[in-house]
Amino acid sequence: MGAREVFIGLPWWVKWIAIPVLALFIFGGLIASVVGFVVGLLFKILVFVALVGGLIYVVRKFFPSSGRGSW
Repeated sequence: MGAREVFIGLPWWVKWIAIPVLALFIFGGLIASVVGFVVGLLFKILVFVALVGGLIYVVRKFFPSSGRGSW
C-alpha cells in the first residue's frame, strides 16, 4: 500500500489544505531557520563582494601605478 492509495479516499481539502498546514505547523521552525540562514548567507556574500569591489576601486583610483608589474 503506497502513499498514492492512502490519499485516494481522502477529501480534497485534507490533501491540499490540512496536510500542508500540519507540515508547516510541525516543520515551520526548521523551514524558517533554513530560510533565515540562506538569506543571511546571501546578504553576507553580497556585502563581501561590495567591499572587495570598493577596495579594488579605491586602490586603482588612488594608487594607479601600484600593482602593475611590482610582483
